[in-house]
Amino acid sequence: MKKGIIVTSFGTTYEETRIKCIESIENRIREEFSESLVLRAFTSRMVINKLKNMDNFHVDTPSEALARMKEEGIKDIYIQPLLIIEGVEYEKIIRESRDFIKENQEFHVSIGKPLLSSGLDYERVVEALGISDNEAIVFMGHGSNHEMDISYEKLEKIIREKGYENTFIATVEGEKTIEDVIIKLKEKDIQKVLLKPFMLVAGDHAKNDMASDEDDSWKSILEKNGINVVTEVKGLGEIEGIQNIFIDHLKEIYFEK
Repeated sequence: MKKGIIVTSFGTTYEETRIKCIESIENRIREEFSESLVLRAFTSRMVINKLKNMDNFHVDTPSEALARMKEEGIKDIYIQPLLIIEGVEYEKIIRESRDFIKENQEFHVSIGKPLLSSGLDYERVVEALGISDNEAIVFMGHGSNHEMDISYEKLEKIIREKGYENTFIATVEGEKTIEDVIIKLKEKDIQKVLLKPFMLVAGDHAKNDMASDEDDSWKSILEKNGINVVTEVKGLGEIEGIQNIFIDHLKEIYFEK
């Protein structure tokens, strides 16, 4: 019987980065798993509703995508999250899947891991980022009040172990802030940084909270502290090495014995 794959991300309202960072991965999955039906889902109802109201563009929730699989008679379903950490959005996918299974016990639903899961994932992410100590880099992560917010600190620790002393990760909504990083930059007398998003898509956070000329953007905050800034607004989903990690996580559940 045909299998089904649901590629699930938080989502974005920005078409260009959706194509570059989400559709690019979906297309690779369709090529590598050509025998399967591949559907898209977003976990953010806010993004889904905004797309529907602004652009008349519909995207399923995970629950809706599971229902579509049921309509197609597909009972072997594999969900691959395009998420960074095992945080709030990941738990949302697990809850919706469990609710579906309770009502449809003859179905089999497996959920793949987000980007930062195993120790090997962290190693591969560092390699994929193409870090060099020829320049100082500050990454903007999303962050979370979830306990797995520690994943960003763990990643920076591994970056240090690899010998890269001038790469830093701060978060928008996590424990480590841009102000914390500025203290480190000043201690090292770093006067110029490359500012990049550590997020699947280069959406609202990257374009506005990170790279804009608004007074409270990270670019402006850094500049007010005497640090020159070059921005690179490119989502992780554009990077082949990052795509490979997500696809390998899907293979782990798809081909499990």
